[in-house]
Formats: sequence, C-alpha cells, structure tokens
Amino acid sequence: MSNFARVIQLALRHRLTVLASVLCSLGVAILWAGNLAAIMPLVDGVMHEKTIPDLCREYIASQEERLVTLGSKADLYNGALADIGDDFQRERKLRRKLARVDKQRDKEATWLTRYQSALPVLDRWLPVTPFGTLVLICAALAVSTILKSLLRIAGLFFMARLGHLTSFELRKEFYRRTLGLDMGTFGRTSTGDLMNRFTTDIGAIAFGTNVLFGMAILEPLKLIACLIGAALISWQLLLLSVLSAPLAGYAVHALAKSLKRANRRALQELSSLYEHLEETFSSMKVIKAFTMESRERSRFHQASKQYYRRSMKIAFYDSVASPLTESMGVVVIMCVVMAGGYLVLNGQNHLFGIRVSDEPLSHGMLTAFYAMLLGVIDPFRRLSGVFNHLQRAAASSDRVYEMLDRKSQVVDPPVPDKLAQRLGRIHFRNVSFSYTPAESVLDKVDMHVEPGETIAIIGPNGCGKSTLMNLTARFYDPTDGAVTIDGVDLRNVKLRDLRKRFGVVTQETLLFDDTVANNIRYGSPGATQKEVEQAAKQAHAHRFVTEKLASGYQTLCGAGGQRLSGGQRQRLALARAILRDPEILILDEATSQIDVESERLIHDVLEKFVHGRTTFMITHRPSTLALADRIVVMDHGRVIDVGTMDELSARCELFRRLAHLKYRESA
Repeated sequence: MSNFARVIQLALRHRLTVLASVLCSLGVAILWAGNLAAIMPLVDGVMHEKTIPDLCREYIASQEERLVTLGSKADLYNGALADIGDDFQRERKLRRKLARVDKQRDKEATWLTRYQSALPVLDRWLPVTPFGTLVLICAALAVSTILKSLLRIAGLFFMARLGHLTSFELRKEFYRRTLGLDMGTFGRTSTGDLMNRFTTDIGAIAFGTNVLFGMAILEPLKLIACLIGAALISWQLLLLSVLSAPLAGYAVHALAKSLKRANRRALQELSSLYEHLEETFSSMKVIKAFTMESRERSRFHQASKQYYRRSMKIAFYDSVASPLTESMGVVVIMCVVMAGGYLVLNGQNHLFGIRVSDEPLSHGMLTAFYAMLLGVIDPFRRLSGVFNHLQRAAASSDRVYEMLDRKSQVVDPPVPDKLAQRLGRIHFRNVSFSYTPAESVLDKVDMHVEPGETIAIIGPNGCGKSTLMNLTARFYDPTDGAVTIDGVDLRNVKLRDLRKRFGVVTQETLLFDDTVANNIRYGSPGATQKEVEQAAKQAHAHRFVTEKLASGYQTLCGAGGQRLSGGQRQRLALARAILRDPEILILDEATSQIDVESERLIHDVLEKFVHGRTTFMITHRPSTLALADRIVVMDHGRVIDVGTMDELSARCELFRRLAHLKYRESA
C-alpha cells in the first residue's frame, strides 16, 4: 500500500465528514449538468416561440409516427417470413431484424406513454406563452445556481475540515512517534529536516487530502453528469468524441510520474534549506565573531538556488498540464462539432454508415450536446491542476511515513523485570559501544558502583565519559556487554521505571519556554510552589529569581532559556534535579558555567545533596572532584585508573594534568 493510501485511510475514519463532502459534490454535479440541459428547451422551444408543453406534443407526434413506421417494418418482416419457404439462413436474419424492431417498438411505446402522462401535468403547471417559458427557465437557472453555490460552500467547508482533521491527527502521531525514537535517530536526523517534515510535508498532505476529497471527487462527478447527459442525447456521437481519451490519459499519467519525482526532490532541497537556517540562527554569535556573513550568504544562495530550480521544474510541469488537456479537449470538440453539424444541417442520423441517433437531431438537442461536452472540458481542465497537489502530497506522505515507520533501537522489553525498591550496585560489564561500526567510543569498560557512592569521571574530550552516562540512563544500549543494577540488565527494564529513578544535569542546560517555576517543576509536576522555592534556595537560584527577574517565579525563560544567563540556567537545572530527588544523579559538567562565588555555595549544596544517593559527576574542577568517593580516569574509551583524589594525584600523570586549570587544551 502506498503511503498516501495510508493517509486516505486516516481521513476515512471521519465518515460523516467524508459523506457530507461527497453528497455536496454530487449535488453540485447534478445541478451543473441540469443547468446545461436547460439549453435544449431554450433553443428548440423559446427561440421558435414554443412552450414546453408544445415541445411535449411534438415529441408525442414524432413518437406516434415512429411507431407507425416501426409497425410497417414489422408487418413487412412478418410477411417475408410467411413466404420464405425452406431458406433457414434468411429466416434467421429476418427473425433477428424483427426482434430488433419489436424491441425498438417497445422502447418507443414506453417513451410515448411517459410523454402522454406528463402532458396534462405540463399543461396545468407550466406557462402557456414562450415568454413565460423563458421567465420560468431563467428563474429555475437562478435558483439552481444559488443552490449549487450553497452546496459548494458547504462542500468547501467539509473538505477543509477533513484536511485539518487529517493533519491534526497526523501531527499528533508524528510527534508521539518522534518522542519515542532513540537518541541515535536524533543524532542522524537534523532538526531542520524534522521541522520540514512536521510542517511543510504534513501541510502538503493536508492540502492533498482536501483536494482528493474535494476537487478530485467534484470534478469527475461533474464530468460524469455531463457525459450521462450527452449519452442520453446521442451515445453514439459521444463514443466518437472520446476516442482520444486513452492518449490523453497516457499523457496525464506520464506527467503525474514526473511531478511526483520533482516534488520529492524539491522537498529534500527544502529540508536542506531548513537545516541551513537552523544552523545559521543557532550559530549567529560565531558567524558574527568570525565575520563569516558573506560565506553564509553564499551557502544560503546556493541552497536557495537549488530549491528554486526544483520549484521551477514543478512549475513547468504544472503549467503544461492544463493547456495540454485543454488542447486535447478542444480538438475533440471541434471534431464533434463538424460531425454534429453535418447531421443536423443535412437531416441525417447516420455518419460514415453508422447510426448515431434513432432520429435526426434537433438544433436544441445538438446545442445541448455541445454544451455537455464543453461542461466536460472544464472539470477535465481543473483535474489537470489537481495532479500536482496529489503528487506533492504523495511525495510528502513518503517522507512523513518514513519517520513514522522508523523503529526505535531502544525499546521496552516484552516482559520487563522489576527493579528493587532501593537500587543497589551498578555494574558495567565489559561495556563496548560505537555510534558507527567504524568508530569505537567505549572499549570493554568494566567497573562497579556501590549504592550511595559518588563517582567522578575525568578524561580528555572524546574519551567516552558522556557516552558512558548515556548508557547508564539507557539513552543508548551497549554494542557489547551490559549495564546492570542489582544484576538486572537495563535492557530488561521498562524505560519509564528506570528513568524516573534518575536526575540529570548537563553542560548544555536546556530550559523550556515556560515560567521559572514550571521549569524547576519539570519532572516533578506534583510539586507545590513551596517545594519549588525550597529547591531553588538549595541551588542558590532563589535570590536572583526574586530580585532580578521582573515576575519572579512566573517569569518566562524564553526558548531554550535564552532570556537567562548561562549561570542562571545551570542553577535552575540543578534546582530541577534537587526537586526530583532522584536515586541516581548524573552531573555532566553541571557547574561549568557558574561563577566562582556561586561555585563555593553550590559545592556545599552538592556535598549535602549527593549524600545517600548514587552520583556520577563528569568534571575537571578540583573542588568538585573532592566530593567523590572514587575517581575514574578514562582515555580512548577505556578506564585507565580508579582511585581517590590523593591516590590518583600520586600515581596518574593524566589525572594530574586534567585536574588542573593549566591543562585546558586537553580538557
């Protein structure tokens, strides 16, 4: 099943909205053809100073004449059969002809009965003058047009509702699935690409759904209604006019494939454009500091130019579609005009020896037939414009469902194990990990951490410190080996049960565009305002919140906490971890942006806070290292030494370099 078919299934859940949209389209189509059919009584009746009852009488007289003619033919064939003798082959031919004549007589008799039954009603209720008939037809056309407009308004509303409901549900599902993906997927997928899929692609799908259940249903229904009207006048002449349909269908099919390819490539280029914008706006300080504005303008120019070329290719295909189909339609109409003109002007009902009508066509019938064909061209022309939207929606569906179908590499086990009420020993058993097969980050790390122990991890950049902590919180799973708590492999534990035991404070402090209080309360939604303030006091954040922020704890932090300084953000993040009161605390360079005065105060806070809970600290600051029961020294993905601060200072050269500020290059 194509991905756009899955979108259609999603839309079809809203059955009442779909049904209302289809019924509105059906009503518009019927009224569309009905308005065109009004040409027949105008041309054959009003223009010849006749009323509709007069036309009915003419039809009755014509039918009676045809029945007489058909009766004479039947008598002739019956007489021939009586004198045929033993010529069985000729007898079969005559009986077939007689059967056709009898069938035609029954048909004509049925129509005669209908006309005769309708005549008294028409005489009673319809005008008796040509001008009155003109007024009636004009009034009927006006009422029909108003009703058609009302149905179109209702149809557009239901179409829009269906498109918005589909995009609403798709966005929710996309957001839910994205939140469920592992951190490795986010590392491989840029924010710009995700934003493009979430906004542009889902927007294109919504519009495509709107078009599919709108114009893609309405226009074919209008087309079918006109074809039915034309077939009632002369199905043989209609058959002649649609001989070129396969050629037009092939041209439209080829164009649709080209449009889908072009739209898919354009969406990829748009993702690159989003990625560039996201990268530029998040790195503005670096760009200005190194005066690289001209280089970034050049890069953006190239990306925009590539997207422009893709867009122009789509525009070319889109511009070709409507004129191509319209030209094909006009050629067909011209052929039919010449054929119909020949029939009417010469009073014929045969063309190239083929019967095209049971009786010669009148001017009104032929004019109505032409009107029906013209009524076919307009929906056909509009449908050509639908293809681009549907192909763009199909390409967007592929991109959105590519993410929706992506499976997380870190999942809950089918039957999860339970962790102890109070967590015990954490054991890293020969843990190896790599983001890519060619790049090993951790190599057979083996160590254990006792409950309540404070462990500091130190090592050069890129040695695997943060990766080891990511495995502890199970943001990733080890490539080899296992991380266990009380002997239970973390891969056998439900993620929510595991992570609710953790508190994490990272170097890249992340705050949400919400109030200060809600950012501290994040992860502990049931906390009271008093508990929030107490946690802020412990993190030495209460003073700047109440004295420096205009609205205190109700101050909005801005996207990413941009309205606060780096030190303020880190203190709020520390307050958030304190409020959560986790059993396992991970501090990843958590005090790197705090000033010297705050560092001394927070040092006292951490000394009390880490007591009685298992704590991992990634740091190079001697004051923070002094809080650790043991210090783990890492290099090139391996643990090269473990000990107290005094022990490592005496025997480990790498530790001595990293633990002092003069070794900033390696740290």
